[in-house]
Amino acid sequence: VQLVESGGGLVQPGGSLRLSCAASGFTFSNYAMSWYRQAPGKERERVAAITSTGNKIVYADSVKGRFTISRDNAKNTVYLQMNSLKPEDTAVYYCNARYQWSVYWGQGTQVTVSS
Repeated sequence: VQLVESGGGLVQPGGSLRLSCAASGFTFSNYAMSWYRQAPGKERERVAAITSTGNKIVYADSVKGRFTISRDNAKNTVYLQMNSLKPEDTAVYYCNARYQWSVYWGQGTQVTVSS
């Protein structure tokens, strides 16, 4: 089982990034997918989640209207489009897969928003 995040980096405030999470080793289309983030000294928080079919999506209040989660079950990939980035969005972003009792995590990708 693997979840491999990519797309992180350094961006100026107001900029955009698109994170990707490529899944392998399990039946991706069965799993709800989420993006979490963890900033230094803070607890990990969920920023966005999408059901296995994509028919339900939820966002943390802090990212509503700026972030968009999507998935492509044919490519076994989930995305997080991040617009209007703020310094407080700086964190390690993790991909999460969940189905019944199975939970998988990626290794994380660093996002830094700074001028």
